[in-house]
Amino acid sequence: MTSHITSGTIDAAASGTWTLGDLTVNRVGFGAMRLPQHGEALVPDAVPRDREQAIRVLRRAIELGVNHIDTAAFYFSPLRSANELINQALYPYDDLVIVTKVGPGRDTSGKWLPHATPRQLRGQVEENLRQLGRDHLDVVNLRIVGTDPIAERFGALADLRDAGLIRHLGLSNIHAPHLAEAQAIAPVVCVQNMHGVGAAPEQARLVRTCGEQGIAFVPFYSIAGTGRTAGATADDHHSALRTIARVHGASAAQIRLAWTLHQGAHVLAIPGTGDVDHLAQNVAAGAIRLSESEVADLNSLSV
Repeated sequence: MTSHITSGTIDAAASGTWTLGDLTVNRVGFGAMRLPQHGEALVPDAVPRDREQAIRVLRRAIELGVNHIDTAAFYFSPLRSANELINQALYPYDDLVIVTKVGPGRDTSGKWLPHATPRQLRGQVEENLRQLGRDHLDVVNLRIVGTDPIAERFGALADLRDAGLIRHLGLSNIHAPHLAEAQAIAPVVCVQNMHGVGAAPEQARLVRTCGEQGIAFVPFYSIAGTGRTAGATADDHHSALRTIARVHGASAAQIRLAWTLHQGAHVLAIPGTGDVDHLAQNVAAGAIRLSESEVADLNSLSV
């Protein structure tokens, strides 16, 4: 059945639910990376977003049923911090699941620092606790770069979980062997990796592996694709994608999100935006039901 979407009238619950450990979330959440600034994210000279606009977006997300917020202490612009905005807008976080990540770091000018050592990870966890005003973190993802073993770093986070500072653990930007390495140390409730229409076969295999193990797969850049932090590019919308969007009365971005959710009941979405209208469109994508043939057509696309 064709699903025509009226943005702003659909609750995030339409996307269904999944559990991160013992925490139930709607499958459409909100990613806070773009919240502190306009334009390209995570660059030293980013233009700060208006504080009240950012707070309106966060509060509207909750009104639309979003109960899963993805953030990090290194999401900030010269004047705005995602964690600080979340704290101001949403504290005390009733029925919300706040997921953060550690590993990378930035100095006060926004310049990237070497990834944290196992000993430095505690300081990053404590910084997230301070900024969010919490005594524990719901989920902490270890974000990595490369193929080096992660046992020592993941083990440090497992120790913090045992100490009560973290409730559940996840991984970000990993290769398949990292998941088994981490699972030997402590349970993994989610994996965050780049994934979307046209993703590499390796990522599709990891999606399946997570589903087989009951682990949430949480893709980033599911809309932006190869545009990454700069956003989707104008030539990134294939004719098949545009055709499917017209059939559903939706945008290409909404179809990308819908395709993401059709990859498995364990697949979540965390699209980010600083605009309330785009937010409503992202949430509404959770109600789009693609046909098997439409999913197959999208599966065949490359970017």
